[in-house]
Amino acid sequence: MKNVTIYSTPTCHFCQLAKEFFKEKNVEYTEHDVSADLEKRKEMIEKSGQMGVPVIYVDEEMTVGFDKDKLSTMLGI
Repeated sequence: MKNVTIYSTPTCHFCQLAKEFFKEKNVEYTEHDVSADLEKRKEMIEKSGQMGVPVIYVDEEMTVGFDKDKLSTMLGI
C-alpha cells in the first residue's frame, strides 16, 4: 500500500476534489490542514517550495494541485 499525504485547507476546492477522488478509489490518506497547523505549513513549504495547496505526496513522489490522471499513475490505479 502506498503512503499518501495531502496538505490542504478547508476552503480549497481542488483539495476537496482530491479527497473525494481518494474516497472513490478507496485510497487511505493522511491529511494536514495547513491553515490551522503552522508546523505542517512550514514542513509543506520546506519540502515542496510551494505555498499553494493541495500538495500531495504518494510515497516520496510529489504533485501540486489536483490532476486525476497523474494521481492515478502515481497510485498505480
